[in-house]
This record gives sequence, structure tokens and C-alpha cells, in this order.
Amino acid sequence: MPSVCFCFEVHQPYRLRNYSFFDIDQTHDYFNDQANRELLTKIAEKCYLPANEIMLKLIKKYKGDFKVSYSLTGILLDQLEKYSTEALDSFKELADTGQVEFLNETYYHSLACIFSKKEFREQVRLHKNRIKNLFGQTPKTFRNTELIYNNELAHDIESMGFKVILTEGADRVLGRRSPNYVYQPAGCLKLKCLLKNYRLSDDIAFRFSNSNWPEYPLTAAKFANWIHDINEAGEVINLFLDYETFGEHQWKDTGIFDFLELLPGLILQHPDFIFSTPTEAAAGHQPVAQLDVPQFISWADEERDLTAWLGNHMQNDAIHTLYGMEKTVLKRKDKEQIETWRRLQSSDHFYYMCTKWFADGEVHKYFNPYQSPYDAYINFMNVLTDLSHRLDGNEMQRS
Repeated sequence: MPSVCFCFEVHQPYRLRNYSFFDIDQTHDYFNDQANRELLTKIAEKCYLPANEIMLKLIKKYKGDFKVSYSLTGILLDQLEKYSTEALDSFKELADTGQVEFLNETYYHSLACIFSKKEFREQVRLHKNRIKNLFGQTPKTFRNTELIYNNELAHDIESMGFKVILTEGADRVLGRRSPNYVYQPAGCLKLKCLLKNYRLSDDIAFRFSNSNWPEYPLTAAKFANWIHDINEAGEVINLFLDYETFGEHQWKDTGIFDFLELLPGLILQHPDFIFSTPTEAAAGHQPVAQLDVPQFISWADEERDLTAWLGNHMQNDAIHTLYGMEKTVLKRKDKEQIETWRRLQSSDHFYYMCTKWFADGEVHKYFNPYQSPYDAYINFMNVLTDLSHRLDGNEMQRS
């Protein structure tokens, strides 16, 4: 009996204000509070509130037959608590149904797994505690930032007690194999791995409103039929998307909310299909093979690698400079400086510096608040310079 596993990433970074060379040593006000408030409020109104309302309606309508999972970053939760308590309460209401699984990830949506195992573990711990305190769940499933994954990460996650890890069903890893099965990470004994079916997921996330796409328009009935066609060729169909797909990336007038509301019922019309959370899906199936991923993969761009964040000299300079501050910033034990340093770890800041303008260029430009990747780099490095001066004790008095 195939499981359909809906898992949504929910994340918004703390965006930086325009911080010029002349601000260095003059002000330590790095974050654009007004923009963060306005954007969070807008996205909550366009996406989180209406999408959560539909999810709650579906859960009640299908009486345990519809389930969903979320990976909400810690800094998204912080901003909801500050700017949109109504949206935060709507996630709590979903948690109260008992039909929603909340996943663990890094609190700050960081790349710490690559640059600092100590910091990575601390952010996972912080996030686990936040989820437990807000939603009453101790996460069993781990979803790393941007689905970044390799064998070493899987070993670390298993050692931390998780049962399931999610990643991308990248063709170069799978070869001729299907993403629609449960796998076991190479060398792991208990940890199971669920792979994103990127073709079906991206049909919703990226192609839904593309009138040039041969399958346009994508109706719920058509998509449900595609799911049903997998019946004899898979055990779990993992649809992993940004939650902002609903109402923000795909606007309401595209019909995306109608699609979301109709789809579960049409999938459930087939007697062989059920909805499961990631933990349930993994528990219900044995791994069909080991998954060997020696090099990092992710869900980003056509390459499914790390080049969206570490593909040029600017990105590498910025992130190595940032993590080079780790010992100093932690030694200072200044809570405000540690929080600032961790907010700067969000992968978004390095994504803004990406210079890939080929097949994925439009995606990069859509999410970039800067005029160019070079502007993003200069702004970020100005902030790091000021933070470095503060850590060295050389900062001037605030003007």
C-alpha cells in the first residue's frame, strides 16, 4: 500500500539592512527589522494562514486518513512569535490534531554540517527543544538545510538518535533506481532515508502556473492520476516543497489553493493509497537497498549540489570568514553576539551571492533582495567586519 508523504519546508531568514563601509564601527544594527516584519506579515497572510486553514479542514474531513509534516526553522518560529502570533497559533492548532509531524533541522537554517560539527549539533539541539516546547513533539525525523546530505551526515544523524533522514532523490545518486522506496544510508544500522520525488514535487512548486509547460494546466485530478500510476512501482511518494509555494510563489489566482484542497481526496479515492508522516512511512517499509552518497547533494538547481551557496569565491570567502569567528564568538559568551553570528549563518545570505545565471537564473533572481550578487557580498562582508571588530574589542562607541 503506497504512502504519500507531504513534507513542507517553512523558512524565512533575518534579512540584512543596507550596511555600508561607513557604518562599520559606527553602528551594530545589522538587520532590517522593518523589512522582516513586513515580509513575514505578508507571507503569513498570503500563505501560512490560508494554507493552514485548508490543512486543518482536510485533516478534520478525512478523519485520520490525511497527514502532513512540516520543517519550520527556528528563526521562522522566532519571527512568527514576534510578528504573527495568529499564524504561529494556526501551526499549534495543526499540531493538536495529532495528524501532523514536526521535523528537526538546524535552528538557523545553516550550513554548519559542512563547517562545524559542534555548531551543527548545537543548532539541532536548540531546534529540537523549540519544537518540543511549542508543539509537544520530540522530532524523530531530520531534514537538513536545503536537503543537504552525504554519508557522513547520515552517520552523525544516526548517532544523535534520529530514525529517519530526508534528502533529494538525485539521479546521479539513484542511477536507474526509483526515489519511491525507503533506503538505508550506507554504513548505518538503523537510520532510514526518504528521498524527494523531485519531478512530482517540482511540478507543483515550479511548473504549476507555467503556461508554456506541456502539462499546463495542472489539475488535481491529473496529478492524482500521476500518483496512482506509481502504484506498482513504489512504496512511498515523497512530495517535499517550500510551503511558500502556496500563495507566495504560486499566487492564489493560479488556483493553487483549490488544487491543494482537492488533491488529497482524489488521491484517497484509490483504495491502495494512504497518507503518512515521514516517521510512519519509514516505519511501514523496509529499506530496499543502501544509499551511498560520498559527496554532498542538495535539492537546489539542476546540479543538486552545493554550488548555489558555495559556487564562487565570494561565497567561499564570506562563509569561511564567518565560521572562522566561531571560537572567538563563543569564547566571549555574549548572547547578543552569538545570536547575531548564528543568524548570519542562514544559507540565504550565501544564496544571494550566487552568480549562476543559466537554467536556474530566474529562480535565483526571484529570491534575491539585492541588485546583484556582488552587492550581497559587499553588504555581508561589511557586517562581518564590524562584528569582527567587536569581537576583537576594537569597536568604537556607538554614535
